[in-house]
Amino acid sequence: MAVSTDLPAGFVERRKKPRVGWQRLPRDSRDTLFMLFVIGWTVLPHVAHLPLWCSLLTLVVLLWRAKLALANATLPSRWFVAGVLIVAIALTLWSFETLLGKEPGVTMVVVLMALKTLELRAKRDAFVVFFLGFFIVLTHFLYSQSLFVAGAMLVSVWGLLTALVLVHMPVGQPSLRLAGALSLRTALFGAPIMALMFLLFPRIGPLWGVPTDGLARTGLSSTLRMGTISEMAQDDAVAMRIRFEGDAPPPSAMYFRGPVLARFDGTEWRPPNYETLSALRAPSNLRVRGDPVRYEMTLEPLRIASLPLLEATRTAPVLDGYQPLMLPDLQWVADRQVMERLRFKAESYPQFSQGPSTEGAPSLRESLELPEGYNPRTIAWAQDLRRSPAYANASARTLAAALMAHIRTGGFSYTGAPGEYGANAVDEFWLDRREGFCEHFASAFVVIMRAMNVPARIVTGYQGTDPLPLDEYYIVRQSSAHAWAEYWEPGTGWIRADPTAAVAPDRINRGRRLAPRPGFVEGALDNVSPQLIADLRKSWELINNRWNQWVLNYSRGQQIDVLKRMGFDSPSWADLALLLIGSLSTLALGGAVWAWWDRRRVDPWVRQMEHLRAALQDLGLASATHDAPRTLARRVRERYGAAAETLVGLLDTLERQRYGRSPSPRPDPALTRAFVAQARALRPAR
Repeated sequence: MAVSTDLPAGFVERRKKPRVGWQRLPRDSRDTLFMLFVIGWTVLPHVAHLPLWCSLLTLVVLLWRAKLALANATLPSRWFVAGVLIVAIALTLWSFETLLGKEPGVTMVVVLMALKTLELRAKRDAFVVFFLGFFIVLTHFLYSQSLFVAGAMLVSVWGLLTALVLVHMPVGQPSLRLAGALSLRTALFGAPIMALMFLLFPRIGPLWGVPTDGLARTGLSSTLRMGTISEMAQDDAVAMRIRFEGDAPPPSAMYFRGPVLARFDGTEWRPPNYETLSALRAPSNLRVRGDPVRYEMTLEPLRIASLPLLEATRTAPVLDGYQPLMLPDLQWVADRQVMERLRFKAESYPQFSQGPSTEGAPSLRESLELPEGYNPRTIAWAQDLRRSPAYANASARTLAAALMAHIRTGGFSYTGAPGEYGANAVDEFWLDRREGFCEHFASAFVVIMRAMNVPARIVTGYQGTDPLPLDEYYIVRQSSAHAWAEYWEPGTGWIRADPTAAVAPDRINRGRRLAPRPGFVEGALDNVSPQLIADLRKSWELINNRWNQWVLNYSRGQQIDVLKRMGFDSPSWADLALLLIGSLSTLALGGAVWAWWDRRRVDPWVRQMEHLRAALQDLGLASATHDAPRTLARRVRERYGAAAETLVGLLDTLERQRYGRSPSPRPDPALTRAFVAQARALRPAR
C-alpha cells in the first residue's frame, strides 16, 4: 500500500535503490555462497602441498555446491557422499601409503571440509564446517609462518566468524557488511586476551615449534658440484639476519662458515671422513687473536644441520631445542636438521688460525687425495709449475700466491651463468673456457694445490651482506652463498684463500654479489622506476624482519626480559605463571561485570517497539509483545481506516527497516518521534 506523503516534518524515509546480483539472492543461497567462498580462500594456500586429485576434487565439490545453492536444488544423498569419501581415503592411501602424518592428515581434512558442504541441512552441519575451517587455518602454520600466510589466515578467520554470525541471525536478511562488522568487533574484544596469552604463556620452544620441512626451498648443501652455488645465486631470499654489537666488520671479513668439503671423486665434493678424525679436537687447535666480534643472528630454516656462523666462532651459541657441536674443521653443526627459525647470540674472532701445525695428521692425508683419471691436463699443468726452478722449493703460501696471480692475469671471468661442464670440469674451466662462478675457482684451486702436494680443501657458506643495515640488521641472502678454499702450511695450519677475490675483488671487498635475474613484474617496475622497486623491497623486508623478531622468535628469554621491564628484579617462571593467572582472573572478573551490566540493557529495537505499543495503547488499541509491525499495521487500518494511513505507512517502513533484505543496523529515532506525534494527532478523531 502506498504510504502517504503527508508525513511529519523531521522524518524522511531513507529508501535504498534496488540492488541487483549478490544482494537479490535468497538469503540461504547468499549465505551458502559466502561460506563456500571463505572455504575456497582458506584451502587455496594448501594447493601447493595437496595432491592434484585433492585440489581438483575440492574445486569440483565447491562449484557443484554453489550451483545447487543458486538453483535451490536438492542435496545429494548421504550414501553418495560416503562413497566419495571412501574413494578419497583410497586415493590418500595411494598417494602417501598411510593415513597418518602431516601430509595425509591435511589432505583428509580438506576432503572432509569439501564433502561436508554437501550436507548443510541443519545448523549443526554448519558448525562442523566452521570447526573444520578453523582447524585448516591452523594447519597452514605447519608449512609456513610467513607474514603473507598470517595475513591470509586472518582474512579466513574473519570470514569464518562472519559466516558464524550469519547463522546466529535467523531473522530477516542481515547484510554481509553488518555481520562482518559484528564479527570484527567481537574479534577485537578478544584481542587483549590474545596479546596477553602471547606475552605470558610459557614457551616450551619457539612460538611455532613444529616441523617446517617445506620452508627451506634452497640453501647450502653438504655436497658440492660445479654449478650448484651458481644456482643459489639466482635466489634472493633471506638466509639470515645479523646485528652487531658495536661497529660491523668490513665485508672482506664476513665469512659465514658452512660445510667443509675434503673428499673429491672427480665430479662431487663431500665432507671429510670424521670417523678418522675422532681423536682431533678443533677447539684445541683454534688460536685466536684480537678482540671478538659480538653479534646476534636470526637464522632461517636450513636443509642441513650445519650452522653458518661467522668465522671463527669459538664458543657454542645457546639454541632453543638444539645442541650445537664444533667439528674438527671449525664447522658448527646442530644435532639435527634445522627445521625452524633460530635467533641466538655469539661472538667470533676474525683473526684466527686453525689446524695441525705438523705433517702426518689424518685430515692432511685426506686433503691430498685426487681421483685417478680425472682432469689430467690440469694436474699435468700443476706438476709442471711445481717442477719449474722458481717453484721447486717454494712454500705453500708462495704457490697459492702464484695461482692467484695467474687467475688475475690469465683471462678468467666471473659469471653467474657459466653453463654446463663435462666430466673433466676443472680441465675445461682452467685451460679452455676460463669463466665460472666461485665454486669453479675454488675447485680448480684445490685440485691444483693437491697436485703440487699441498693439502687443500673447499669451504662453503656465505660471504658478505647487503651494504646497509635494515632496522639495525644486516641481511645475508641466499645469493650471497659462496665457496672458497683453504690450504695447509707447516707451522701455521689452515689458511684461507679465496680465488674469487683475484678475479672479482668487488664481490669480496665490497660484498657486491651478482644480481639475480628479476621476474616479469619486478623487471617491468625496475624499468619504469628502479628506486620504486628498491623502496618497496626495503619496506617489505623491514616489516618482515620485525615480524620475525617480535612474533616468530618471541622466546622464553624475551618473556623474562618483559618481566624485568615491568619491575621484577629477578623474575622466574613462578612469577610468570602468577602474573598470567592474575591477569586472566582480572579479565574474567571484568567480563562477568560487563555481562551483568549488558543483561540489564534493553535492545534498542525492543525499546522502539515499546514506545510504539504505548502510543497505540493511548489510542485504545492493545498489542502483544510478539506482534510484528505488519500485524499492528493491519489492526490500525481495520480500526481507523483512511485516517490512520500515516501510522500504517510508518509501521510498514519499520517492517522493512527491521526485517527487509537490507535491515538497518539500529532503529531510526525519527520514525519513533513521527509515530508518537501522529498517534497523538489521531486522538481527537477517535
